[in-house]
Amino acid sequence: MFTFCTDPSVLPQWQWFACYLTTNTHFALYRSVLVVLLLLALVAPLALGLGMLGALAMRSGSFLLRGIGTVYVSMVRGVPDIIFFLFVPFAIDQLVEYILHRLRCPDWEGSVWRGNDFVVCAEAKVPLSTSPAWVHDLWGFTLAVVAFAIVFGAFAANTLHGAMTAVPKAQIETAEAYGMTRPQAFRRVLMPQMWVYALPGLSNLWMILTKATPLLFLLGIQDIVFWARELGGAKTSLFAYPHADWRVWYFLGVLVFYLALTWISQKVLDRVMIRLSRGQATAAGEAQRRAARA
Repeated sequence: MFTFCTDPSVLPQWQWFACYLTTNTHFALYRSVLVVLLLLALVAPLALGLGMLGALAMRSGSFLLRGIGTVYVSMVRGVPDIIFFLFVPFAIDQLVEYILHRLRCPDWEGSVWRGNDFVVCAEAKVPLSTSPAWVHDLWGFTLAVVAFAIVFGAFAANTLHGAMTAVPKAQIETAEAYGMTRPQAFRRVLMPQMWVYALPGLSNLWMILTKATPLLFLLGIQDIVFWARELGGAKTSLFAYPHADWRVWYFLGVLVFYLALTWISQKVLDRVMIRLSRGQATAAGEAQRRAARA
């Protein structure tokens, strides 16, 4: 990157570090930070949407919908997260390839299962073997987003269902007595109040989601933890920038990154909680009214 980065072995210390920290592999580390932030930005609304659907299903008057919602929430919450993180991408990948295999290779003879191997025709591979590397990375990242959304959507569904239950039923009955339909009472009375009860649980879920992003490493995605391990490991004289084992410093940087991210998140969530509590019949809302009268 710098013009003086021609021969690292003769560089002064500050120039050596300047060149070392601007290598292509280090820029991959910096880009991995964006990967983590992008994952959070995509998974949070998807998980919240799945959570809302799951909570509504659990409250549904239909036995089928209520059963689907209950099974989804109970199954995901009852199985270790790492199993879903590893199983969901694998299952979706094979399902998509099997469907494409049936569509694109109708003349294929025999089963796609050959012993323990899953074999489809070349035209059904996702992505295709001829696809560029970024397509393979995008597909893997998409599967990771789906896995995270399914897992955290179940926890969000349980939180939202509890928040809906916490809103006094008398308020819903009063709204219906004044002529509101059930959907109107849900939208105008239940929804505005349920977020006050749901936000503490959703805040915890956000923090857990933030701390779970290093699991991208297990899914084969080169995230910040992967590069911290790779770059921090001892490099011999064969490398242009040899150094000792610096993993403790790299992982310390990862620690600072996650602490800063969670600290900023907590500040934002506190402000959201203050805003949602305004005018609500809760302890926080009452404290705001007393502060305004003082």
